[in-house]
Amino acid sequence: MLTPPAGLPEETLGALLAREWGIPVKSLTYRPVGFGSHHWELVDTAGSRWFVTVDEPADPAKLDASLRVAADLYATGHTFVVAPVPTLAATAAVHSGPFTVAVYPFVDGASFEWNAFTGPAHRQATLDMIIRLHTAPPVARRHARADDFAVPHRDEVEAALRRPGEPCGPYAVPAADLLAEHRRPLQRVLARYDELVLQSRAEPVRAVLTHGEPHSGNTMRTPTGWRLIDWDTVLVSPPERDLWLIEPGDGSIFAAYAEATGVLVRPSTIMLFQLRWALADIAVEVRRFRRPHTGTQDDAEGWEILRSVVTSIEIE
Repeated sequence: MLTPPAGLPEETLGALLAREWGIPVKSLTYRPVGFGSHHWELVDTAGSRWFVTVDEPADPAKLDASLRVAADLYATGHTFVVAPVPTLAATAAVHSGPFTVAVYPFVDGASFEWNAFTGPAHRQATLDMIIRLHTAPPVARRHARADDFAVPHRDEVEAALRRPGEPCGPYAVPAADLLAEHRRPLQRVLARYDELVLQSRAEPVRAVLTHGEPHSGNTMRTPTGWRLIDWDTVLVSPPERDLWLIEPGDGSIFAAYAEATGVLVRPSTIMLFQLRWALADIAVEVRRFRRPHTGTQDDAEGWEILRSVVTSIEIE
């Protein structure tokens, strides 16, 4: 997120880090990177650096499960996983009010923007990590939740398509007008998504342990190899959940995955996850603008996401 969360002063966060992780804080610097979690760079009194994330999850237990899977993966030799640092109580995260706090080792290396793979080698390195994830031993998935194919906050979109909410901030009316203009296409997309979910559930089970967001922005190239970050969306799900984000459009990643694993990629399941990604982006921002908001940097970024996705979403 571009701005720190309201309701969590840095002195409160610093005290929590010292109490729960035993890390004496020298400095906390907010880092406006990514869009979803809040991030800080932490320097302790010994000069060591750490990376702190704060989320406001709708389902804290689901987030806990994902982070526990990341820790289990790392413990079973999957060193490409940037796993959370355990607390003094050996948990992966700490809850404080609506916030979930996690600490990570600070990783030095090259990072990348969303949808900015640097070439075939970058995609192949990401695929190699995903194949190792998908073929991880059962012990690594013991805490993982199964994908229920739900679109978070879908009810907000359906309510907004039926009727606009009360004006509650500078983007409320533009968002309502945007949804009204695209009501029919959005209803068709929701219906098509439901059809694809039913189709996927009727097919033989091919579920594996998936990351959920292995796009280029969640990869890092370090002096000791490639790393995959942001493990808060881990689920047991069809492999297409990860693969569509790596594929350049020529089928090469799908073919390489099939050759390595013997599992053929299903185009209909690829579409399912493409549509869910778009619908989730829409739903998160519709929820934002149906609630009181003031026009922050995050609101402005959310509006651009909503406008872009709603006007470009398509189905075959």
